Amino acid sequence: MIPREILKKIRQVEIRTNRLVSETLAGQYHSVFKGQGMNFDEVREYQPGDEVRSIDWNVTARMNHPFIKKFVEERELTVLLVVDVSGSGRFGSVAQSKRELATEIASVLAFSAIRNNDKVGLILFTDHIEKFIPPRKGRRHVLRVIREVLFHEPTHQGTDLNHALEFLLRVTAHKAITVVISDFIGSPVRNNTPAGRPKSSTMLLESLAQASQSMLRHANRKHDLVAVQISDPRELELPDLGRLVLKDAETGDVVEVNTGDPRRRAAFAERQTKALAETARLLRSVGIDCIQLRTDQAYAAELGRFFEKREKRRGRT
Repeated sequence: MIPREILKKIRQVEIRTNRLVSETLAGQYHSVFKGQGMNFDEVREYQPGDEVRSIDWNVTARMNHPFIKKFVEERELTVLLVVDVSGSGRFGSVAQSKRELATEIASVLAFSAIRNNDKVGLILFTDHIEKFIPPRKGRRHVLRVIREVLFHEPTHQGTDLNHALEFLLRVTAHKAITVVISDFIGSPVRNNTPAGRPKSSTMLLESLAQASQSMLRHANRKHDLVAVQISDPRELELPDLGRLVLKDAETGDVVEVNTGDPRRRAAFAERQTKALAETARLLRSVGIDCIQLRTDQAYAAELGRFFEKREKRRGRT
């Protein structure tokens, strides 16, 4: 029996995200993501302007006038959500934590998928594979996905994107739309940052460094990879609060930081901004789209822009 408070939270997520899907994103999702190929639909008489290469010569010969083959796109897709549930995802300096925002993004994509009769699967990862839910259809299945993203208690706290991608390639034989939702903060060798508080920018690309460019490129060739990077404002700018003792959520390391120094705060903000830009650049270099979201900003417009860009790109291919 699922506790009442958990059911209430899942229902709240469903209501918020379903409204966005219904009003805005479901149609964009359908037009942006391609099916697995073209299926034969029917033969019909040739009409001026039809592609000559589509003529069915066997039927044309029998009927003594031209007929063409008509094909339709095979629409059924598989959407795999690969969600980072490591310790740094618990951090939230505003009303919403990174884990909660990740849940809403996963919910939006999952409900968009089932509205188009697509399957949805889930991989939760830290520096281990925490849970795998094979792709299926239906609202009940999506509600289970939402529950796991929001409430799963990980057995490990670190981050290893490389391991998650290797698992993805092993368990998914057919091409899938694969959305990696993460803060892309890896487990440092020597670094101290807050327990559920901001890490230094030197670690922002750590899990991308672990996931070599060749692995990212290989995974994107087999699947259609999209990266969603989630950050919190306190990971981008330090508050002026004097000396703070901070604990790393993934390693347990502790450090004292003087946030009262304006030069340090400015240098930190500049490093973090550059690190975000470098993350997007690295992903683009291997052909992966990157959506960068913040817990203190609405995400609907950013998702809409992503769909619009992909639709324009698809129209040019």
